[in-house]
Amino acid sequence: MDSDSSPRKLDPGQDSAALKALTHPLRLRLLGLLRQHGPATASELAVRTGESSASTSYHLRVLARYAFVAEAEHRDGRERRWQAVHAVTSWSNEGMLATSGGRALLGTFWRRSIEHLQHSVVQHEADIQDGRLGEEWHEPSGVSDLMPRLTPESLRELWDAFEAKVTELTARDEHDPSAERVVLVTAGLALAAREPTAPESTEPLTADPRSDRGTRPDATSEAGPRSKGTS
Repeated sequence: MDSDSSPRKLDPGQDSAALKALTHPLRLRLLGLLRQHGPATASELAVRTGESSASTSYHLRVLARYAFVAEAEHRDGRERRWQAVHAVTSWSNEGMLATSGGRALLGTFWRRSIEHLQHSVVQHEADIQDGRLGEEWHEPSGVSDLMPRLTPESLRELWDAFEAKVTELTARDEHDPSAERVVLVTAGLALAAREPTAPESTEPLTADPRSDRGTRPDATSEAGPRSKGTS
């Protein structure tokens, strides 16, 4: 069976064990690889990750226990193949922030997304340098760190509009041979005002992403959760 394109929404109260299972970095990476590249065996994933097949097999079984992955159709009878059950995992931020454990999990997921972005930047640069991506990808690729002033309602509207557009364009390009996998790591984090003497925790950059998209750092393992509560 193919991965379900609809999100799997977890309840932080009822599904805390499943959410906690995702915090292991190798499990998150394995899930991301299955979502990105399709079904694979534990041995194939061991080669991709540099881990032992015993380790990948164990963590795949943990993911299967919580219904993140399932057995796929076998090419032969020698080794089971695994596939992701859903393309996206989501949750309620409010539910996660209601407990100290949930807050810790949420922070872990966000930091995994930042790690994924860092790995993706390195791979993107190598793909450009080695000619695996053509010049048509140079201009549209990039990262930005805009800091607009928005109300909570406007930020929610922005997320909804973004997700709707991604869904629309993904469906449109599904069978286009020129399409490539694109890593979109998104964040919308409100920052409270501080006194002028208080140190700033972030330093915004100055490049305008509309004119120069390739000059900013931003922030998964391949399955890293989004800042709004989706991975």
